[in-house]
Amino acid sequence: MSIIMNWNNSFSLFNYKLLACAFVLLCHSFYNPTDSGAVSITQNNLDMVLASNEIVFINFYAEWCRFSNMLMPIFDDAADEVTKAGYDSGKVVMGKVDCDKEGAIATRFHITKYPTLKLFRNGIPAKKEYRGQRSVEAFSEFIKKQLTDPIKNFGSLKELHDLSEDKRHIIGYMDRRDQPEYEVLRKVAASLKDECQFHAGFGDASQQMHPPGQPIVVFRADRKTSTEPDETFKGSLTNFDELYAWVQEKCIPLVREITFENAEELTEEGLPFLILFHHPSDTESVKKYKEIITRDLVGEKQNVNFLTADGVRFEHPLHHLGKSISDLPLIAIDSFRHMYLFPSYKDMEKPGRLYQFLQDLYSGKLHREFHYGPDPGQPQLDTDVKVTTPPESTFKKLAPSKNRYTLLRDEL
Repeated sequence: MSIIMNWNNSFSLFNYKLLACAFVLLCHSFYNPTDSGAVSITQNNLDMVLASNEIVFINFYAEWCRFSNMLMPIFDDAADEVTKAGYDSGKVVMGKVDCDKEGAIATRFHITKYPTLKLFRNGIPAKKEYRGQRSVEAFSEFIKKQLTDPIKNFGSLKELHDLSEDKRHIIGYMDRRDQPEYEVLRKVAASLKDECQFHAGFGDASQQMHPPGQPIVVFRADRKTSTEPDETFKGSLTNFDELYAWVQEKCIPLVREITFENAEELTEEGLPFLILFHHPSDTESVKKYKEIITRDLVGEKQNVNFLTADGVRFEHPLHHLGKSISDLPLIAIDSFRHMYLFPSYKDMEKPGRLYQFLQDLYSGKLHREFHYGPDPGQPQLDTDVKVTTPPESTFKKLAPSKNRYTLLRDEL
């Protein structure tokens, strides 16, 4: 009798285990574990994720968007590959944001198209969205590249004599690679490597340039356009925000050149352009323009991008303005809706004229005068352009294509 009961108990236990195992397998087939794929980011954990990781690569998506649904499994698989790569804790996270559920996050980062892939480094969003190949291999390689040390090491001071003269340089004179000051410089360099070239020397290679135990960081301007001496950072080299702000100010010039290669990035900044169109052989007008911008318009740098453009390469915008290469140099504003011609290039040197030109853009006066002529009491503009509406913006056409994304809920 006891044998039969023991056999029945064993059989019941076996059936129970079999049933439990089947239940687990069934659940697993319908449940995606939270420890695989990209990390779901919400308003509750966003700031923590950004603050605790050097690199955060985010897929901003919407569930109703078919392009988002096509990308999601690829992005999740790439996140798993990045996890398997074994990067140190706090180095990198791939995340995803459901923009329908997390509208505040989408608004915060100006997300208006899906999917949008954006890189954050040390909590700071990159200016350009990711537009490379969308595959597991491409995403994995992109992350690997982001974690490559952006600082070039020099073995002797003589090597610094051979630095590119048309580039800006940040040079660190350090005792050791493992000191905290170098780690802060490395993080700054990773964020601004496209704006400056970064270098560092250790031990004997740089000991002549700094007291023992007191590393220094120096900015060197490009020698082709500047004769300024090297400038030493005066703040704390262990304070990331302080060093980042100083390097950013030194490496990103007030006046930049727009090219077909960087036009998309510049348009993404969302600021209107004040552009000097010049002949490529004309360096004098560029020099004067930069001097006037630096002297009179520094306070407007948050409102407008100051640019120079090769008038031969950008001949098409000139035609929109009713001008040609023979009219160079000339100055115009592109507001991303319309283009406005500065009345006379020579007036640039008259105090306050360029400043007033910008104020007239902000107030709507430029647009109004193109429709209705000069305001009462104002002199007629000295220009040959005869239009009833402002010429259409040319540079907005160089902005990111809208056709490769789902825009809001418009799936065509």
